[in-house]
Amino acid sequence: MTSYRKRNVNDFDNESNNIPDDTVFISKRQKIKSSLHHPLGIKPWGNYYVDLLDAGSQNSCRDTCLGILARLNDELILEVLGQLSAKDLLSLSSTSKILYCFATFDELWKQMVIQKYNGDWWWQGTWRLTFLKRSDPEYNVNTGHALCMDNFYSDTLYQPFLYGSMRIEQFTSVENIDRCKNLSLDDFINRYAKTNLPVIITDVVTKWPAFGKWSMEYLVEKYGEILFRAEAIDIKLKNYARYSADTTEESPLYLFDKNFGNYCEGILEDFSVPDYFSEDFFRVLGSTFHKDPNSTSAWNAVITGSKKWIMYPPNTLPPGVFVSPDEAEVTAPVSLMEWYLNYYKGARKSDPRPLEGICRAGEIIFVPNGWWHMVVNLEDSIAITQNFVGSYNLPNVLRFLRDKPDQISGFSSKAWPNREDIYNVFCEKFRESYPNVLDELGLVKPGGHESSMWDKIKCDEGNEFIFGF
Repeated sequence: MTSYRKRNVNDFDNESNNIPDDTVFISKRQKIKSSLHHPLGIKPWGNYYVDLLDAGSQNSCRDTCLGILARLNDELILEVLGQLSAKDLLSLSSTSKILYCFATFDELWKQMVIQKYNGDWWWQGTWRLTFLKRSDPEYNVNTGHALCMDNFYSDTLYQPFLYGSMRIEQFTSVENIDRCKNLSLDDFINRYAKTNLPVIITDVVTKWPAFGKWSMEYLVEKYGEILFRAEAIDIKLKNYARYSADTTEESPLYLFDKNFGNYCEGILEDFSVPDYFSEDFFRVLGSTFHKDPNSTSAWNAVITGSKKWIMYPPNTLPPGVFVSPDEAEVTAPVSLMEWYLNYYKGARKSDPRPLEGICRAGEIIFVPNGWWHMVVNLEDSIAITQNFVGSYNLPNVLRFLRDKPDQISGFSSKAWPNREDIYNVFCEKFRESYPNVLDELGLVKPGGHESSMWDKIKCDEGNEFIFGF
């Protein structure tokens, strides 16, 4: 995977999906297609050699159909095409079958939709058709004979289709994260919070009004005209619902919104922060704080659907994930399915093995600070999450604020030109609310550079509940 340009629910992450404190999110289940035969007949490069053995001779049509562009690899060709306009791509797609395959690559059109229209569009089944119909409502799709290539091989064009077609269910049988009900607050603190271990609690969310009430249909009916944040765009919930129901792309837009309580009247009355997670020391910073710092813990409550979690402890780097020496840059497989196909089998035999579990509708998972985790939606899901700082992970947060001020997220450089001031201001305000606690921890004076794994990836903005699909 290239370095993290954006965060995705399907990515390995040790920052609670980089979703800010208190957010609701709606996430799309990975679509499952019935066949691994690419609709345009594109094959992975490995098939070239198989076809060569079967046929005795086999020529790829790439060189003859691409002309001078054949000198470029597939990634560079897409980079070049990404600089063209929609009109140019349409013209180019009519020049040869190979260029048609490249010029209709949906990721190119996705970027054009987002750049030109933000979230103001109505999903038409593909990003290409969405752009064309949004640009010209009278645009007629040519439904002539479907193009099918006989001898075109491209991993770049084939793999997104492959990963979007794989069945995730084959990787969901293992569940070894603790599951509890009737868990007392003392037991939670002693068994999980202080020991920094994850747990799924099964009897909290079921008591919320949201459980059994929230569904996509209900939310669209009540809040369909409201703009929600989905990654880099703002989109009406009714438009997102149509897109979510029909898209088959491997990594669909992920809706998560930290401010939903401000414009969704009455929605905050449908849930409450569980007692296990009610202690949050970063409230002392008030409105000046807009992103969670690293080393926070989190909880994630599933209202509808289900989520598969794979988790590694802070000091165990997941296979296929790499960090820079200062731990500021993280690289990992591009897609969830790529990780599963290439690393999961080995991970199950590694030492230590990852913790795995499914958080189902009506359940809530505690994500301890520093734990790497990857999450996939087994079904279309609605969930609420919140990052928080309790007494048991306060030392990690203090170390991070003190020792790595240059990596703190959530404070504007204009308001905080001197990043070291953030630690000092937090300690000052904390003392006002909780006298003597910092002195007892012995972490106020400079020195010592122990830090957790939470400071690797930049968090999103916000300190409200996050709502998402």
